Amino acid sequence: MDIQRYHHDHARILEQIDALRALARAGVRENAEKIGQLITCTASHIKFHLAAEDQVLYPTLARCGKADVAAMSERYRIEMQGLAEAFAGFVRQWRVPARLAADPEGFRRDANTVLRALFERLQRENAELYPAAGRV
Repeated sequence: MDIQRYHHDHARILEQIDALRALARAGVRENAEKIGQLITCTASHIKFHLAAEDQVLYPTLARCGKADVAAMSERYRIEMQGLAEAFAGFVRQWRVPARLAADPEGFRRDANTVLRALFERLQRENAELYPAAGRV
């Protein structure tokens, strides 16, 4: 299975997470507009990436004929549902510049939790799921 698109998506999302971190370090209030825009842009990329995983990757791995890969894929699919919900809540709360400016510490706290979970998930997919997908 060709998984280059998924790797490309991950690289782009990781770049966006790094950019969000840099803007937050430079000042949430001062960069509220840019942070809000970047959150929305990142959410869009993640939405398309998740759709591709749900519509192509997971079904393909479920039918690959390798029970261990199919089980791993299902575990990742189920796990992503909770993270996707958490990220959607993060986006709803923090895409609005006025909310960012009003509560920089709240944003930092939530970003540390949600973006770290997303970062760790991408790393695990890169290390475990995608190599398995590449072999089938």
